[in-house]
Amino acid sequence: MSAYSKPAYSIQEHKFDMIVVGAGGAGLRATFGLAEKGLQTACISKVFPTRSHTVAAQGGISAALGNMGEDDWRFHFYDTIKGSDWLGDQDAIEYMCREAIPAIIELEHQGVPFSRTEDGKIYQRPFGGMTTHYGKGTAQRTCAAADRTGHAILHTLYQQSLAHDARFFIEYFALDLIMDADGVCRGVLALDMAEGTLHLFRAQGVVLATGGYGRAYFSATSAHTCTGDGGGMALRAGLALQDMEFVQFHPTGIYGAGCLITEGVRGEGGILRNSNGERFMERYAPNAKDLASRDVVSRSMTIEIREGRGVGEHKDHIFLDLTHLNPADIHEKLPGIAESARIFAGVDVEKQPIPVIPTVHYNMGGIPTNYHGEVVQPCNGNPDAVVPGLYAIGEAACVSVHGANRLGSNSLLDLVVFGRAVANRCAETITPGAPHKQLAGDACDKALANLDRLRNANGGTSTAAIRNNMQRAMQNHAAVFRTGETLANGVRAIREINASFADVKVSDRSLVWNSDLVETLELQNLLGQALATIVSAENRKESRGAHAREDFPERDDANWHKHSVCWVDDAGDTRIDYRPVHMYTLSNDVDVVPPKPRVY
Repeated sequence: MSAYSKPAYSIQEHKFDMIVVGAGGAGLRATFGLAEKGLQTACISKVFPTRSHTVAAQGGISAALGNMGEDDWRFHFYDTIKGSDWLGDQDAIEYMCREAIPAIIELEHQGVPFSRTEDGKIYQRPFGGMTTHYGKGTAQRTCAAADRTGHAILHTLYQQSLAHDARFFIEYFALDLIMDADGVCRGVLALDMAEGTLHLFRAQGVVLATGGYGRAYFSATSAHTCTGDGGGMALRAGLALQDMEFVQFHPTGIYGAGCLITEGVRGEGGILRNSNGERFMERYAPNAKDLASRDVVSRSMTIEIREGRGVGEHKDHIFLDLTHLNPADIHEKLPGIAESARIFAGVDVEKQPIPVIPTVHYNMGGIPTNYHGEVVQPCNGNPDAVVPGLYAIGEAACVSVHGANRLGSNSLLDLVVFGRAVANRCAETITPGAPHKQLAGDACDKALANLDRLRNANGGTSTAAIRNNMQRAMQNHAAVFRTGETLANGVRAIREINASFADVKVSDRSLVWNSDLVETLELQNLLGQALATIVSAENRKESRGAHAREDFPERDDANWHKHSVCWVDDAGDTRIDYRPVHMYTLSNDVDVVPPKPRVY
């Protein structure tokens, strides 16, 4: 099978039409969609599918259904572009907002138990940055299943995948992409963590749906499984990542725990208050108030804390007040939030405010793709050259529909719409049962050499120590507000920490249920993306969306209205180039929205 023989690994080979890596919302929507189209499909997941991080999504999924008042997908289109601070690709945003409506109806028919209005329609709540009439009114656009929407969607999609005879390989860790000499993705090498065996999955196409890399930071709402494995594999395959400087801080993570408190709480009437009891968002966003976009709210909270109006013993956080809400509404619409506040903050939300602080929540950057989910790379003057056989969707990808800042409830929509888009695209371009091209004898050698090196790593620094250094450096140097000095210090620190990985020590060389080795593989994935993030942030000399530079406080469309693309090689050296923002649409049904001042 392979020319690599130190030691001699036995590799079991599997052949499918399509391989999906990751079993969250995007991966499962793609998996069942591909199987439904008649393509023999396998899904590889390092955790049981219903434990994927989508299960933690609370507030809802956006679509201009108009169930709770007037709405239109064109309003959603405008809001998403404005929320992205004009860095989103407008063709992809049009596709997402148009397709949102049929995608939600499909979810309903597939069995998602949405909350209902009195007349039986899907219940929709307000969310930050969602408006009607291009910013003039407030939209109730976010379809909700109480405050457990991600849980409801994930379980439904898993059931649909099983119903369509998709094959699952659960608790398999994807190690590396297998690329041929022509740059075509031919499959993925994975480790069965239960048996300690290696498996080569051959396919006509590989879909990366591995989620974000939030665990590059010390405090994040992300699960510990969110280690950006798809992005790490892409970097090792020589591919660039896009817009990595844009990391979203959710305004309301529980202080001291990081546990998410959904934006839906503010959609249902929750209010942010400072130590004076003031509803301070009225000063920063007079129209949207507590439902301004997430980057605006996070920065406003940080300013309140900086200026001495924070709450608590150290005046280092803010209160989220629900005490004025009807307890019956809390029990019906926010039961999980009340439970989380009680468990993680010791708070009875009917009587006490929740202590909250901006917390790393979402990665706008990722593997660059077009709106079909096909991975693209700048190549020979073509900024949108497709990488044959490789797809990416969900938080692992950068379509880019979120640009510099994602609007709340557009993430679950992103998963469903582009998981569906990949299935549709592959049904058009891939022949079921087509023969697989012969692989070179050394096709797996690079991946096996990397695995062997880490298995036998016997340096002087533990994986946990290196990870802790990385997380604290990212938290300190690439936070809500940034300066040239903090970013330069961060680049130096992350480069040193990345170099220290050469001195990592792995205690157990066994491949069976070896958390030390798997955590080291995950850390390798995180380090590449941390480096791409901090280097891209230092490079971008403007403020846009979630990237707020105090030394460059204004958005600079003349020089920076473009996507950053960053390569990180095996030695830790970085290179940055750019792709243009797509300022065109797919139809005559909506006009391009030119950049203008972004106020709420």
